[in-house]
Amino acid sequence: MAARPRPKVMTLTDRAADRVRAIIARSDTPILGLRVGVKTGGCAGMEYIMDYAAEASPTDEVVEDKGVTVLIDPKAILYLLGTEMDFVTEKMSQRFVFNNPNQTSACGCGESVAITPAVPETYVSAV
Repeated sequence: MAARPRPKVMTLTDRAADRVRAIIARSDTPILGLRVGVKTGGCAGMEYIMDYAAEASPTDEVVEDKGVTVLIDPKAILYLLGTEMDFVTEKMSQRFVFNNPNQTSACGCGESVAITPAVPETYVSAV
């Protein structure tokens, strides 16, 4: 029996993929992709982090979506499982946002979130 393919840890909307590709194209140095993760911080407990990645670490979860390579630290996988990254334009700002089914709350300033790790068996059986 063939194994069922694993779901992607996270996906990007077309807007987010377009914006990441545009940023990477303007870089003066080679960029493999975008490194995404979470860290402890802020008043709600956790913060999303993003950075450019010149190379992948052997332990990174590599997600290819809409022509963008996203590298995820293995410690962040259960926090990001099922997340969709979007790019929104509002009257006075543009920013990336994370639509995360594991997020349980956010602080009032929008800088940090509370995230409950996903239960992999539950997520896989629901897909």
